[in-house]
Amino acid sequence: MAQHRTPKRPRPSVSTRRKPTHGKAHCLRILRQLSAYIDDELSENICQEIRRHLGDCPNCETFVTSLRQTVSLCRHSPSPTLSATGRALMRKKILATTHAR
Repeated sequence: MAQHRTPKRPRPSVSTRRKPTHGKAHCLRILRQLSAYIDDELSENICQEIRRHLGDCPNCETFVTSLRQTVSLCRHSPSPTLSATGRALMRKKILATTHAR
């Protein structure tokens, strides 16, 4: 008596598999886009990729939640006024920091 075997389905090639949504490199790519994501400045397909990543990566999801809260607090808080001396000192420190990199 002959047995009937169900044919094995071919495994998807590497190029057709879904890219992993975890990993340091992917997280960094997502983090670089978060400001634009929060401000709704990205295309829908990029937003979907970010949402998918956030659903899979609790660390990035926590970071986004914190960033949203920070942005909200900054938007609703009055900007402090600085004296001319304070502005000059701040500018000097910012420039020193950027030139050190």
